Amino acid sequence: MKAVYSDYVESAEYIRSKITEAGQKMPKLAIILGSGLGCYADTLEDPVTIPYKDIPHFPVSTVSYQKGELVCGLRGNVPVLAMNGRFHYYEGWEMWQTAYPIGVFKLLGIEKLIITNAAGGISTDYRPGDLVAITDHIKLSPDSPVRGANIPEFGERFFDMQDVYDKSMIALAKRKAEELGFTIKEGVYGYMSGPQYETPAEIRMLGMLGATVVGMSTVAEVIFAAQCKLPVLCISCVSNMAAGITGAAITEEEVLETGKVVSERFTALVDALVASL
Repeated sequence: MKAVYSDYVESAEYIRSKITEAGQKMPKLAIILGSGLGCYADTLEDPVTIPYKDIPHFPVSTVSYQKGELVCGLRGNVPVLAMNGRFHYYEGWEMWQTAYPIGVFKLLGIEKLIITNAAGGISTDYRPGDLVAITDHIKLSPDSPVRGANIPEFGERFFDMQDVYDKSMIALAKRKAEELGFTIKEGVYGYMSGPQYETPAEIRMLGMLGATVVGMSTVAEVIFAAQCKLPVLCISCVSNMAAGITGAAITEEEVLETGKVVSERFTALVDALVASL
């Protein structure tokens, strides 16, 4: 059964109590850390760590290498709320459950979201290790995180999706990356439900439709954020080239290893964004 508004309230109140009990300020910025990028949570100072399993109504991540915890801490004296691990449709969760934290963030007073992920590169202009600012997405799955009874406290049932990938935040990310000595590319995220990696034919289809990267997360979170009117900056780390692009086999180890390689650059970029946002 889909969550009701009081469930989100209960989740938010629990998280708020843990943060305020620890003497931390409530953050205005939340970051969802994708595969291989969870190291950023370890850089937060004076952390308050809240396991997902302790939060009322929260799903629990079943991906082995994702810690499954919220971390609230300081980065340059700015309070940040980080999700170290997320929820995926392929784990068996419903799509609304994969996006559940977004509604909780809204009630906590979060005003901006940075969403990250590891993705396969479809565009041959990309190389593993590239960071890509997502400007739009393609979702062929018929499900939606806001299907079913609408919760009016989060927004209208029918809402616009044109500006959820915030143009000003994308421009800021590109500018900060240049100041740090590297370039962020732009692209379109193609969502596939997984957990199997895509076939070469599926990648060719997505490429013809305009997708430049492909992944198994993010889109449900972005849709709910659009309903909640939360601006989003989405950064994909190209962890590997998608099926059929090079002919090489795709492995989970490659995805995680690329995340480790770009961790320093990723951390520097997020720090610069936190300071500016």
